[in-house]
Amino acid sequence: MIAVAGETPVLRRRIEMVRAAGFRANQPYHAAAEMPPDQAEPFLRRIEAAAVEMAVAQIADAVNALAARGYQAGPAAVLLGSGRPLPELAKILAAHPLIHTAEGVFFREVLISACRKCGLDCRGIKEQDVPPDLLARVSGLGKALGPPWTQDEKLSTAAAILAAGRARRAHGK
Repeated sequence: MIAVAGETPVLRRRIEMVRAAGFRANQPYHAAAEMPPDQAEPFLRRIEAAAVEMAVAQIADAVNALAARGYQAGPAAVLLGSGRPLPELAKILAAHPLIHTAEGVFFREVLISACRKCGLDCRGIKEQDVPPDLLARVSGLGKALGPPWTQDEKLSTAAAILAAGRARRAHGK
């Protein structure tokens, strides 16, 4: 998670969404694929609820940390994949590539739900929609937070800037 003020990153956090450790702990669809079909969907719902709860606590903490520093949290952005709709669960669990795709979608949806539960307007932004010039501009901004400044953090910063700009335009500012 990267929070920005204007185009300056002011806070970086890692949002953990899984409590357990060990084999398959952070791969819920892989775990579900190894279960009897009637157990997979309830399992995924339980994991999702727990993940949202964890993310809500961490996002709320970040919002409070920002407020303590004089910042008001604005819109949130979650980077999205290509956006292809997933088939029903049985087909996902039968195809290993779809399991990986579903896990990416799963955790992105957890973040969106958690942001909204924290009262944040949350916008999904496809990674491919981040303008290259904006990504180039944010490449050097990581100095404010120190290392690491990975591609994920650069993309997250760009998405946050885009979301804020879209929110300002939607409110006529």
